[in-house]
Amino acid sequence: MKKVTILALEDASGTTITGPLDIFHLAGVLWNHSMNIKLNPQFEVEIVTTDGKPAKCLNRVFITPHKSIDEVKETDLILISSIVDIDKALKRNGDAIDWLLKHHKNGADIGSVCTGAFFLAETGLLDYKKATTHWGYINEFRKRYPKVNLIPERMVTDEGSVLCSGASNACFDLSVYLVEKYCGHEIAVQCAKAFIHDMGRTLQTPYTAFKSQKNHSDELVINIQAHIENNFKSPFKIEEVSKDYGVGRRTLERRFKTATGDSPTAYLQRVRVEAAKRFLETNNKSFEEITWDIGYEETSFFRKVFKKHTGLTPGQYKSKFQRMVI
Repeated sequence: MKKVTILALEDASGTTITGPLDIFHLAGVLWNHSMNIKLNPQFEVEIVTTDGKPAKCLNRVFITPHKSIDEVKETDLILISSIVDIDKALKRNGDAIDWLLKHHKNGADIGSVCTGAFFLAETGLLDYKKATTHWGYINEFRKRYPKVNLIPERMVTDEGSVLCSGASNACFDLSVYLVEKYCGHEIAVQCAKAFIHDMGRTLQTPYTAFKSQKNHSDELVINIQAHIENNFKSPFKIEEVSKDYGVGRRTLERRFKTATGDSPTAYLQRVRVEAAKRFLETNNKSFEEITWDIGYEETSFFRKVFKKHTGLTPGQYKSKFQRMVI
């Protein structure tokens, strides 16, 4: 059986520890039990902390580990839980960096869940490789680790011996993916069915909320961002806005791009898509009506813009996030 070690860090989302624990511990077990066939466990799973003491999760639940990291002699896979305060977690658990590198050198695969990618990136093992993390931490991750090829829209990334997954519940996507990688498709499918988990989720984009990118000091850009957000239903003409704010068009576009990472037009698209998402989540207007309400005249064009930013058609998005009717 493969040995799996889950590194539980302080202030983690409890799911990022117990979710993978359940998937791996019950692979070949839960399905078999449900079908009245011989149990066939596939993994030995342990939770560890840096010092062997219980880890306090965000929900104030304490998780008691099986051992400390120093007691792990060998393992096939290490999964790193999420963290919230990045600097605090790195300082408190610095000893785990060398521990991860040692086991990776000895042949272990290393995976991160959610913001655990920050911890994995500290090892340098993600340099020049694809990675993903929670969509809310994209900008901070890119600032800290410019050598990492961050692909935030991906639910899971696999670079052979280092893997990452997105926000907390993506721990299930990564775990089932790894069951398939180690044990084959059939056992992974059985595992997914037993847990009622949808296989094949590849994108985080449907779940991503647009952050207005105001953590900069350019007052001109902040004012124009506010203008766009307050007037997104109206036609946007960059020449007129430039004139109103007393700068040239090229200067405005350059400063806006530098501060936010987007052009003014792309920023407007994001604001309009976010407004359309709220409409789809909360009322029964047709997409044609919504298109008009947020400032577009061509539904077919905005449909393409919407899918580009969410990964879903408007109908698919509405089905996924509209009010539940039971």
